[in-house]
Amino acid sequence: MTLNSIKQGIYGLYLTNYFGLKLKKVSSFLAKKNLRIAYSESQLKALNIKVNVLNKERIPKDGQYLVICNHRGIIDPPVLEVALKDTNIFGVWVAKKELYNSPFFGLFVRNAGSLLLDREKSQMSGFFADAKRVVKEGSSIFIFPEGTRNKGKESLIEFKEGFRIIALKNRLPILPVFIRSHTNKALGDALESTKNEQILEVEFGDIIDYKERGNIQDIYRKMFKLD
Repeated sequence: MTLNSIKQGIYGLYLTNYFGLKLKKVSSFLAKKNLRIAYSESQLKALNIKVNVLNKERIPKDGQYLVICNHRGIIDPPVLEVALKDTNIFGVWVAKKELYNSPFFGLFVRNAGSLLLDREKSQMSGFFADAKRVVKEGSSIFIFPEGTRNKGKESLIEFKEGFRIIALKNRLPILPVFIRSHTNKALGDALESTKNEQILEVEFGDIIDYKERGNIQDIYRKMFKLD
């Protein structure tokens, strides 16, 4: 553990709790979106990491979507927030129970706009009811369909089927996003030293109809030319 990683950890804890408390005091989507962007930009700036969207012209400015993204590191949510900064799209994040109870992220996650996914529950009806409620309120839903961080060498691991149910039940078009850079490696490098700026590349795909009958993961792979 380096001195820089200790400093970054302390500052990261401060940021998540500072913005977590500010988020608790606001209720509108716009206010939450602006605070989430401010948090994300502050966190990435501290790590000397910038986000470069390769094809901004494909990003819709408005609307409700099921936004799906690959997942390699804990900084993926801030990366996606910054990538969608110049849109009116606000999404509720699907978050695991562990994040809700985390002493590091808990306050932020509970107040930032999220759907609790408790895999220990035998019934998922409550989760899907919550998803329907937030969509009815005007929110999009952000999800990592792989279900967990991809810690291997593969470009993508198997998608869980639940994301398709969300799209179908709520008639949400699917907005695919691929973070081309290895965010977990970038974070590790930043914790070692922030002297060198790192640029993470994000690419947006074409919108997929929620009624699409094909295999979404296969479509996703072809869209982003993955092996």
